[in-house]
Amino acid sequence: MTDPIADYLTRLRNAIKASHRIVEIPASNIKKEITKVLHDKGYIQNYKFEDNGPQGTIKIALKYNPTTKQNAIVNLTRVSKPGLRKYAKHDELPRVINGLGVAIISTSKGVMTDKEARSEGIGGEVLAYVY
Repeated sequence: MTDPIADYLTRLRNAIKASHRIVEIPASNIKKEITKVLHDKGYIQNYKFEDNGPQGTIKIALKYNPTTKQNAIVNLTRVSKPGLRKYAKHDELPRVINGLGVAIISTSKGVMTDKEARSEGIGGEVLAYVY
């Protein structure tokens, strides 16, 4: 697999389109950090890290609106790809839907949202947009 983050986002996207409640994804440290950011921002309901086998898995419970049955995540977009990395300074960090969405940034202090990186004054690699 050449791009594990794109695979992670695609598995989430496919589970949302198929209206699954739970999705299992092979674990890695960056995927665990992205999952924590999505949970903190309210895009997923819950998650659990399981250490089975050499790699382990992440079980993610997706969040749906109880009345409309619509998912909390409308769009997941991979920005920085292995063939073309996208980096941004702290004053050039992107705003997703004018602040309504979240850009996930990989910085020297860990994976965080664009707002957190802007407040700490650090830039990094723009991994994905979520809204």
